[in-house]
Amino acid sequence: MVSSPTEAGRGQLVGWRRTPLPSVDATPSAAAAAPAPPRASLIPRAELATLNQLRDGPAWIRLASHLLTIAAGGMAWGQQSWPLPLRLAGLVVCGLGLATSFAGLHECSHRTAFRTRALNDGAAWLLGLLSFYNATAYRRYHQWHHRYTHQPGLDPELDDPVPTSTAAYLLEISGWHWWSGKLASFARLLWGDLSAVPYLNAEVIPAVRRSAWLQVGVYLALAVISLVGGSGFLLWFWLLPLAVGQPFLRFVLLAEHSGCSFSTDGTTNTRTTLTLWPVRWLMWNMPFHAEHHLYASIPFHALPAAHAHLAPHLRHIDPGYLAVHRQLLANLPALALPANGPQPA
Repeated sequence: MVSSPTEAGRGQLVGWRRTPLPSVDATPSAAAAAPAPPRASLIPRAELATLNQLRDGPAWIRLASHLLTIAAGGMAWGQQSWPLPLRLAGLVVCGLGLATSFAGLHECSHRTAFRTRALNDGAAWLLGLLSFYNATAYRRYHQWHHRYTHQPGLDPELDDPVPTSTAAYLLEISGWHWWSGKLASFARLLWGDLSAVPYLNAEVIPAVRRSAWLQVGVYLALAVISLVGGSGFLLWFWLLPLAVGQPFLRFVLLAEHSGCSFSTDGTTNTRTTLTLWPVRWLMWNMPFHAEHHLYASIPFHALPAAHAHLAPHLRHIDPGYLAVHRQLLANLPALALPANGPQPA
């Protein structure tokens, strides 16, 4: 999850093993508490150098195909003469593309999708515009998340409400918390006091505010055009599709760390989910999330290869998101944050 009120705004596959129920990590065994192997030993140095190589081609292909998906879905949704089922299918496709633009924003925020900073930052800002994230601030927020992954009191993602009941779970999946958090987040970026936000310092706050005002200015311009032209474009072709696609994104993101250890061990505090290729494509390979957290320098297109090296070391590898959510739903109270901060792995 990545939408707190303080947010800037959350190859061949090796076999899987079912993740234990969330409660397991609350009382780790002696074996589980053993130190993780040194990160440098998980991937051989020569192979890591190959995996770390940045390439523009995969990012251009993924970005272009993602934008075409949004456009194609939107065009189908807008065809008044088409049968309603086809139009609704277009609405869903457009919404999934808009919501999962966040995944491309995430990759570009690491500045590993493209080879140059300018391309990464430009693509991140565009994808943030589409997915209702401010890229300039999100990059700082996300750096903090990587620095303190799943550590209570430190990881800003854990400022989000934790779904410890069925009602809270449904609210989370619906996107309610995300929408309310987004509105509060943008209001704070535009007008609020940012001096207490740990991942924003005085040097970057002016740039973050300018970026937020520019983004809101684009939304306001589109709103005026929509009203004057009578098309309702902003509502029917952005807000509504984004609302339709948001539950899918919440469903995926909730699986990344929920039920994992509240520790500093990257092999136990993050989950990898083995899923269908369309999901991996929409999410820019984010389902290989433990691999990404262990080696954030590896670009998205090399994460499947990294998985082959890292899978034997990971505690949480699950065979699909339905399997993950069945386990989470079986013991939602176990997702509550521990009272004493970071825990043993």
